[in-house]
Amino acid sequence: MPPRRIPATPAFTHLVTALCLLAVLVPLQVRAFDLEDVAKRAQQLASQPYKAPESTLPKELLELNYDQYRDIRFRPDQAIWRNRDLPFELQLFHPGLYFKYPLRINLVHADGVSPLVYKPSMFDYGKLNPQLDPSKYNDIGYAGLRVHYKLNKPDYKDEVLVFQGASYFRALGRGQRYGLSARGLAVDTGMLSGEEFPTFTDFWVVWPRAKDEHLVIYALLDSRRVTGAFRFELRPGETTTMDVQSRLFLRENVAKLGIAPLTSMFLFAENQRGAHEDYRPEVHDSDGLLVHAGSGEWIWRPLTNPKRLIVTSFGTQNPKGFGLMQRDRTWEHYEDLEARYELRPSAWVEPKGDWGAGRVELVMIPTPDETNDNIVAYWVPDNPPAVGRPFDISYRLSWQKNDETRPDSGWTVQSRKGHGWTREPDGSIRMVVDFDGPRLRGLKADEKVLGALWLNDNGELIERQVFRNDVTGAWRLVFRFRRSDDDKPVEIRAFLKNEEAVLSETWSYLLAP
Repeated sequence: MPPRRIPATPAFTHLVTALCLLAVLVPLQVRAFDLEDVAKRAQQLASQPYKAPESTLPKELLELNYDQYRDIRFRPDQAIWRNRDLPFELQLFHPGLYFKYPLRINLVHADGVSPLVYKPSMFDYGKLNPQLDPSKYNDIGYAGLRVHYKLNKPDYKDEVLVFQGASYFRALGRGQRYGLSARGLAVDTGMLSGEEFPTFTDFWVVWPRAKDEHLVIYALLDSRRVTGAFRFELRPGETTTMDVQSRLFLRENVAKLGIAPLTSMFLFAENQRGAHEDYRPEVHDSDGLLVHAGSGEWIWRPLTNPKRLIVTSFGTQNPKGFGLMQRDRTWEHYEDLEARYELRPSAWVEPKGDWGAGRVELVMIPTPDETNDNIVAYWVPDNPPAVGRPFDISYRLSWQKNDETRPDSGWTVQSRKGHGWTREPDGSIRMVVDFDGPRLRGLKADEKVLGALWLNDNGELIERQVFRNDVTGAWRLVFRFRRSDDDKPVEIRAFLKNEEAVLSETWSYLLAP
C-alpha cells in the first residue's frame, strides 16, 4: 500500500514552517553556562606551557602610591544592575599599584556571555591624581570585583564579598567587619622552596533573578603548575555562606597542595603579650584554629606570633571541618574603635563528600605589626592529583560571628601563660586554660572534674588542678611544667572529663623554642 498523502492545508503548512524554524533556532540557543565550561578552559591551559601574565598598564598607574590608589573610587551610581530591582549589585576595582594584571570579568545572561569593558566614567579618580588622564587608556580591564546586597538594612546594599589579588577573597555576614581572607588554592605554603600564588584570571557572574537570595560566580585559576575551575554560590545572611566547587589540573607535580586555604593575622593576645607597649590588650583577626577530625574529636590550637616560622598539622581521615576562628567577642579585650576586631568573622570550612586521608596544616609566620597576614590554614590531601588528571573537591565556607561552629559540650575560652607566683623561681611555666559550655555549666561546683593532660618528652609536669571559676561559671585547668631543652618545642594536649564522658574539646598548644 502506498503511503498516505496528507493534504497541505493552511494549518499544516504553518505547523511545518514553525517546526522548521524551531529546528533552526534550537542549535543557536545559548546553552546554560556552568562549571564544565570553565573546566574545559582550565584543562586546555594545563595542557600548554605556562605563560606568565604581562602588564600593559600605563606607567602612571603602576607608579601610584597607596593613598593615590585608594583615592580612585568606583561611582556607586554606575554599579552593575543598579536600578534594575535585583537583589545584588556589582562594583569594580581599578587596576594600578599592586594590581598590575587586569582581570577579565563577564556577565552570564539569557542571551549568552558579555564581557565588562573598561569605562573610565565608572570611577572617581580623586583629588590626589591630577596626573591621570583616563580618556587615553584602552581597555585596561579591572583589578577585581565586589558584590553588594541588603545585608544589614532594608534600604541599603552593603558590600558582602570581594575578589581582589591573586586568588584571595573575603566575605561578610550581618554585623561583621572585614578580617581574614580565603583563597582559591595554596601551593607550597611555608616551604623553603618558596610559595606559588595561583591567580584568578577570569570571572563569570551569573545575572540574578529578582527573587534570588543567592549569586553564582565562576572563576578560572592559573599559575605555573596548577590551573582550576571554580564555582562560588554566595548566600548572604546572619552567617554568609559560600558553596565552593572546584576542579583542579596540575601542569607539574606540586610538593604541597593546600585546599580551602584561609589567611589571617595574629599579633598578640592573652596567651602572648605584645613585643611593644600598646594600649590594646589584644590584636588579631583570629585567635585559634579549630579542627573537627573525622574521628569526631574537636581540637583547638591557640594562635601565636612566633619568633620563627612554625608549621604544624593534624592528621585525620575525612575531616568534618576546620576553620580560623575569632572566639573572643568582648570589645574591652581589644579597645580598638577603628579596627573593631571583636566584629571580625570566623571562617569555617565544611567538606562535601569524603576528602580521604590527609592533614589540616597550620602555618604561623613572625610579624612585627598587624599589617601582615601571618597565619595560614588549609587541607593537604595524602594523595594529591596526578599531572593532567582532574581533581574535584567541594566544600561550604561560612563567615560566622553570632552562631559560630563549636563543640556541643565544652570549648576553650582563654589560654594564659606565665610563671605565676613562686617563693623560689625555678624556671617552671604555668598555664591557665578556661573551658566553658552547656555541659560544663550543668555541673555542680563540687563535681569531680579531671584534667587529662599530655606533654611531649621535652616537658615535665609538676602540678595540675581543675576547679570551677566562681566568677564566670566556667571551669579552669591550671598546670605547671618545666621545659627540659629551651631550644626545642613543648607540645601539650589537654581536655576535661569526668567518670562518665569527655567534657570539652582537646586544647592543643605548642610552646615554641
